[in-house]
Amino acid sequence: MPQIRLTAEEMRYISLFQDITGATARDCIIDEENNRLIFLVAKGQAGLAIGRGGVNVKRLRKILGKDIEVVEYSDDFESLVRNIFMPARVRSIKVIQMHDGRKRVRVAVEPKDKGLAIGRGGKNVSKARLILKRYHDIDDVVID
Repeated sequence: MPQIRLTAEEMRYISLFQDITGATARDCIIDEENNRLIFLVAKGQAGLAIGRGGVNVKRLRKILGKDIEVVEYSDDFESLVRNIFMPARVRSIKVIQMHDGRKRVRVAVEPKDKGLAIGRGGKNVSKARLILKRYHDIDDVVID
């Protein structure tokens, strides 16, 4: 488990997130490129964080003017990858060591869920790359 250092801005976002949702946020990733905040929450708290009908996420989006995404954290690599791509059904996850020392993850999903897994404009792949680089030093994510 890498040591994650939070910036003052990330800590402010986490504090606001926890006040509004009542869920425990482990981390906040600021994704400037997609104007969103990705919160990693404690196991079993994704539903609480999102709120009934997405009420908490909508409230945060309105306050912060950014898209909000919630991912349930797991110490288990495969579970974390499955949580990142939820609700797409993941069939297999394979880590490939590249010749240049970089690591790539190939995630095979149900054919019907491929678009869902990739996301509009590759948004979900980008989210997976940010989270997996931060926690597991993965450089690339490929959806099969």
